[in-house]
Amino acid sequence: MTNARHRLFLVSSSTIHGRGYLDHVAEPLAGFLEGVKRIAFVPYALADRDGYTAKVRGRFAGLGIEVQGVHETPDPRAAIRDAEAVFIGGGNTFRLLKWLQDEGLLGPIRDRAAEGMPFVGSSAGTNVAAPSIRTTNDMPIVQTANLLALGLVPYQINPHYLDPDPSSTHKGETREERLLQYLEESPVPVVGLRESAYLRVENGVTTLLGEKGARVFRRGAAPFEIETGAAVEPLLG
Repeated sequence: MTNARHRLFLVSSSTIHGRGYLDHVAEPLAGFLEGVKRIAFVPYALADRDGYTAKVRGRFAGLGIEVQGVHETPDPRAAIRDAEAVFIGGGNTFRLLKWLQDEGLLGPIRDRAAEGMPFVGSSAGTNVAAPSIRTTNDMPIVQTANLLALGLVPYQINPHYLDPDPSSTHKGETREERLLQYLEESPVPVVGLRESAYLRVENGVTTLLGEKGARVFRRGAAPFEIETGAAVEPLLG
């Protein structure tokens, strides 16, 4: 079950077609972060941490929130412990997890989230909110100590979920086929989160929100759709 104190905002993608960075969730994100004046940003999913932080700083300035990159501080763990809220951005999930492991940030983020600190994740940042990164779409460009992540929710997430294209001549595996293969090895269900969709977790309830729905994968059951506004956990079995 989801911790009743967790306050999570988990976005499939930072940018969707025709919109700017986080534009599609700007209003609900501002509501989620109401009262927060400063957010700690974790830029480890991209190589250019300074450039990434500058981009995020500019976007959050429009929400009236100051941004501090944890890499800019002498002690990233202390930055997490003192943070009003944390945002982990997208990029490569393996690189992100490696640096979270190397910097010793998994425990502090997990502890602060358990205290009710708002946590925002996007793409790779949403992947690491799950028990593991086994359902990421990314290439393992670096070697992580293991695949275990924050475990802030009890289910896996597949951001950027793509439905099969019936007109495509591509013969590779579809996303659905890959997630079904994952379930052959693990009983933990998966929420396939389409572009523009996001999950909001509060009071122990995960609600699917955004412009598009999601697809749920459970071992021993056919994949099925969930619509915007639905509570997720009761559907996971």
